[in-house]
Amino acid sequence: MKLDYMLRETTSNLGRNITIGIASVMTVAVSLALVGASLMLRSGVENATKRWQGGIEFVVFMKPDATPDQLALMQSALEDSPSIASFKYVDKDGAYKEFIELFSDTPEFADNVKASDLPTSYRVEPFDKSADAVESLAAQFGGGAGVLKTATASTTIRLIQSLSSRLTVGIFIIAAFLLGAALLLIFNTIRMAVFSRRREIEVMKLVGATNWFIRVPFMLEGLIQGLIGAIIAIGALAAIKPFFQDWLPSSNEIPLVSGFRVDTPETILIFVLMGIGGVVIGAIGAGVAVSRFLDV
Repeated sequence: MKLDYMLRETTSNLGRNITIGIASVMTVAVSLALVGASLMLRSGVENATKRWQGGIEFVVFMKPDATPDQLALMQSALEDSPSIASFKYVDKDGAYKEFIELFSDTPEFADNVKASDLPTSYRVEPFDKSADAVESLAAQFGGGAGVLKTATASTTIRLIQSLSSRLTVGIFIIAAFLLGAALLLIFNTIRMAVFSRRREIEVMKLVGATNWFIRVPFMLEGLIQGLIGAIIAIGALAAIKPFFQDWLPSSNEIPLVSGFRVDTPETILIFVLMGIGGVVIGAIGAGVAVSRFLDV
């Protein structure tokens, strides 16, 4: 009977303040969609620029058939160079793992490539990270024995990483303001629901209803509003994601975007966080309103 009462009263409360409730739900949805989009953008850029993270400025790719002597010679040259701050060697297994991650959305590539087909590489971080110095070092090591080619972290990559960070911060700030507005809307919705039923609440208290018996329907109302908003935001991002990926230029036009992706586990985690965020927002707004205006 208590469960039946809570569900009935929660539904009734939602119906009484339907316009404000819709405004609350939509504000939660928009704010959470912004948060989710910023997390997906950040994840996609990190995946696309994975090999350039950690201060790496250029990569020396060795030929797949490079001999141990040639590898040892390159490692010795990197160790002895006063211009190199640090470097990391990536073997064939590491290169294959990175290849699988990079082309996870195109499994036909993985079916036709083996670890032995891929080149080993050295990820190099120089002391001087200016464009001219990096290009000069890349050219210097690019002429070594057994070297296939060198690749530098171009200005475009650094610009994309910087732009992604700024966009993420900016979107989070906007989302924070919208989340604050959602909290206030849920707060006001619950306050109005309490006010409209103040006489019923007084009667319930007189006949012995417990504090939580009265509070729970109002708290469920706020929680449901937050949850519905989260579900709408998740649905919107899930629908938009394929269109956004199709909109990106092909890897032939801009090679960097070939690695721009948000993997399924990352997407699920983001969606779960959005769901939890919606529930928490609704619970906080309703909880504060109940504590503030319901004297039980």
